[in-house]
Amino acid sequence: MEIILQVHVKPNSRISSLEQMPDGNWLARLKSPPVDGKANAELLALVAKHFSCPKSAVTIKFGQSGRTKYLVINSPTA
Repeated sequence: MEIILQVHVKPNSRISSLEQMPDGNWLARLKSPPVDGKANAELLALVAKHFSCPKSAVTIKFGQSGRTKYLVINSPTA
């Protein structure tokens, strides 16, 4: 099963959090700065923790260098 999320990222925040907005998109606040892929790495770890899946199951499909990203979560079906 594949889950696709549209995530708006706010780097350099005080806390790391992931929350779903009323429109169905997600907002990720990240402590990491958007340098050398640090924010992307933190985002993947945060999403994996939130959805209880391994980090390797989460990938950035589009928006690698932008603030709006499309993530794909590949989770095995039961």
